[in-house]
Amino acid sequence: MTKNFAEKSRNMTFSGMLALMSATSILFHSCNQTKTGNESDKIISDHHPTAKVVPDIDDENVPSDKRVIYLTFDDGPNRGTENLLKILHKRNICATAFLVGKHAYGSKKQKDDLELLKSDHLVELANHSFTHAHNKYTDFYKNPVAVVQDFDTAKDSLKLYSKIARTPGRNIWRLNNITVTDLKSSTAAANSLKKAGYKVIGWDLEWKPSNKMALKGNHEAMLKKVDSIFFNDLEKTSRHLVFLTHDQYLTDTDSVNELDLFLEKLQKTNRFEFRKISEYPKINEVLN
Repeated sequence: MTKNFAEKSRNMTFSGMLALMSATSILFHSCNQTKTGNESDKIISDHHPTAKVVPDIDDENVPSDKRVIYLTFDDGPNRGTENLLKILHKRNICATAFLVGKHAYGSKKQKDDLELLKSDHLVELANHSFTHAHNKYTDFYKNPVAVVQDFDTAKDSLKLYSKIARTPGRNIWRLNNITVTDLKSSTAAANSLKKAGYKVIGWDLEWKPSNKMALKGNHEAMLKKVDSIFFNDLEKTSRHLVFLTHDQYLTDTDSVNELDLFLEKLQKTNRFEFRKISEYPKINEVLN
C-alpha cells in the first residue's frame, strides 16, 4: 500500500496537548476555513466578496499532523488574475501574488486587476521585478547592478512595502538560512539582491503550463506531487511547501476547474493549512 506523509507523521512522537492547542488555534485562522458544498461547482461567482484579515500564526501553532502550503502566483496583473481571485474567494484561501511592474501599466484591464489585488485581504503582494528581464534571462543576470535597479523600480512603482521578491526565470532563494541558485550564472545577481535587503523566495513545486499556456496535467497528479514532496522531505523548509503557478495559465475553463479541484481536495483532507509568504519561517529576520 502506498504511504503518504500523514502515515509517516503518525510514527513521530509529539505532545498530545500541543497538538490539541494548535488545532484549536487553526480553527480561527480565517484563510483556512473550509467551505461546505459539493465537489467543485464548475462555476465561479462574478463578484468579489470582502475577505477577513488573516492573523499572524507562529510556527509552533502547526500541529504535528499538519503541513503548510504557500500558494504563490507569478506575473500578475495578467490574463487570468480575476479568475484566480474568484477561486481564492470560493475556497477562502490566502495566497501571494508576485507582481511584474510593467504589467500594471500594460492595459486598462491590468490596471483594474492591480486595484483588485491591492484591495483583497486574501492576497499579499510581492516583487517579481519590473521588466521580467524582458524574458531574456541570461543577459539580465549578467548585470547585478541593473537587476537590483529593476527590482527597486518595481517596488517603488507598485508601492510595495516589503522586500520579499522572486526572480524571473530562475528558482533562487536568498534567506539567512536558505541559499539556493539554480544556475551559477545568476549567483552574483542573487547575492546583490540579498545585499540590497531583498528576501528572495523560489518555490518547491510548480504547476507548469502546456504548449497552449494552460495548466498541464490534472489536479490528481499535482496532489500526488504534494504528497511526495512532504513524504520525502524535499521541501526547502521541513513541513512548509511553496507552490507556484502563473495567472496567465488560468484563462480557460479546464485550468480554472483543475486549480479549484486541487485546492478543494487539499482542504478536504484537513492535513494542510494555507499561509501568505510573509509567514514563511525566518523570512522576517534581518538579513546578514
